Amino acid sequence: MTAAAEGQATPRIRRAVQKSLLQSEQAQGWALISPTFLFALVLLVAPILVVIAHSFWTQDYLTIDRTFTLEQYRIALTEPIYRDLLLRSLYVSLLVSVFTVVLAYPIAYFISFHGGRRKGLWLFLITIPFWTSYLLRVMSWKVILGYNGVLNSGLMGLGVIDEPSTALLYNTTAVVITLTHAWAAFAILPIYVSLEKVDRTLIEAATDLGDGPLRRFLRITLPLSVPGIVSALLIVMIPTVGDFVTPRLVGGKDGVMIANAIQAQFGKASNWPLGAALSVTTMAVVTAMAAASVFIIRGAARLAR
Repeated sequence: MTAAAEGQATPRIRRAVQKSLLQSEQAQGWALISPTFLFALVLLVAPILVVIAHSFWTQDYLTIDRTFTLEQYRIALTEPIYRDLLLRSLYVSLLVSVFTVVLAYPIAYFISFHGGRRKGLWLFLITIPFWTSYLLRVMSWKVILGYNGVLNSGLMGLGVIDEPSTALLYNTTAVVITLTHAWAAFAILPIYVSLEKVDRTLIEAATDLGDGPLRRFLRITLPLSVPGIVSALLIVMIPTVGDFVTPRLVGGKDGVMIANAIQAQFGKASNWPLGAALSVTTMAVVTAMAAASVFIIRGAARLAR
């Protein structure tokens, strides 16, 4: 081939290669997710970077001193009030996650293995509470647990008490009860999806080999549903740490969580750097706790097998 012919063929080959790369599945996949990725990058990563930057600054009355400092992290990690709020938030989140999964698993199991043709109907019924506002559901629990609650009305009607009691309201117990109900469906759905993927022939084979219902559940169904349990725990655990509406409405002084302190710093206190440091510290601790939970659950599942 002459040099002139080779020079003419090179652009055609280059265009053919570029066209084949653009038409490949990988290129099409990147093109498909690029808008969503850029959207998430702008609206999620950018605000987090702004918060992290603020956490290294200092509030100087009405202005912000942008001199680099770790003072806000020292306050967030050493001040007893913030340390106690963070520990209480982690405690409440862990309790809510465990209670929600324990209550959600039997429901998901029933729908998956005994729902029959009505699986769709059962799932539809589970989503009905979410037709109303989250705030309305929290206020409903405030009515149930509080001054005008059903329990108080019943006890007063029976003459057990003379005045309404708020013993079940404005404490950590009220926060745990309300959050467990609020996030129940978010735990049921991933566990149900995981149970639907369990190969029924494995259960039939275990039955033929003489395993009873409990042994089949512990050796087959439960280990294979671990991904759904892990997903449910993470879905419930991560948002509940940062919930500030529920503690404010039903928690009272004894049920305040770290998110209420963060909201106060960005609000009335007007100390954005401290609020940012509290936010970053909480995110880091929650990430570590979530990773530890996944590690422990998967390790327990391997031992069960």
